[in-house]
Amino acid sequence: MEQFRNIGLLGRMGSVQVVETLKRLKNYLVGEGYAVILEEATAAVLPGHNVQVSSKKMLGEICDLVIVVGGDGSLLGAARALAGCNVPVLGVNRGRLGFLTDITPTEMEPQLAEVLSGKYVEESRFLLDAYVKRNGEPVGYGCGLNDIVLHPGKSTRMIGFDLYIEGQFVNSQRSDGLIVSTPTGSTAYALSAGGPIMHPRLDAIVLVPMFPHTLSSRPIVVDGNSEIKIIIGDYNETYPHVSCDGQTHVTCAPGDTVTICKKPQKLRLIHPMNHNFYQICRDKLGWSSSRDQGGQ
Repeated sequence: MEQFRNIGLLGRMGSVQVVETLKRLKNYLVGEGYAVILEEATAAVLPGHNVQVSSKKMLGEICDLVIVVGGDGSLLGAARALAGCNVPVLGVNRGRLGFLTDITPTEMEPQLAEVLSGKYVEESRFLLDAYVKRNGEPVGYGCGLNDIVLHPGKSTRMIGFDLYIEGQFVNSQRSDGLIVSTPTGSTAYALSAGGPIMHPRLDAIVLVPMFPHTLSSRPIVVDGNSEIKIIIGDYNETYPHVSCDGQTHVTCAPGDTVTICKKPQKLRLIHPMNHNFYQICRDKLGWSSSRDQGGQ
């Protein structure tokens, strides 16, 4: 297991709870003798911190571990910034669901002590790159840990598009769009749209149509190394958007091509030793257990 010495802290802004947790975390780590580096925006909400400050991008270069305090959205943003740095990322949950941020504030210090002593499990999560081209020229790019979504933007009209997987024509669709999701994102927007839950270790991508105009249009699971191409019909009157994790947006035009493929660099996500994906599903999605059914 790695020895962590330089630890970066990154927090979601605009939350009193996050600021309180960041203060506790910083004081704990400094007290334990670790070198703490604060991300610039995070440092701004911790006046008098007396520790090193770094840009988000540099955080991944100079730290052995980055701890993100916030919800899953905070970790998604950190993942896109840090995926190319090969630095492990750990989440402290101060959001709602917490599929990715699984250290609880109430037990933060003992859980952190275990992780920092080398008692943790590590997962490799892949991201998706999305490239938008117009007449063969690049006009936009984004990446996402959860998903790449083609959607109508502010319009209420359906989008017509052709779908290709690995260069093979799949179908022509008329729908509100398409969610292209990683296993990490299968418990997010894709799940709301009727997609399957995929275990995070799967090397697969799911394509979930959004409100398709035909009942036969169903989610498709494909190999994680597949290249997915969406050609937006040039007959469309609307200008659909491509969103990455709901945070990066590219406006498309009729006739544009959206190419989606696995990002070469992966996110190193670490968890406490008791991490259990199915337990998280039970807790977060309200799955029943044998106790609820009167079982033993």
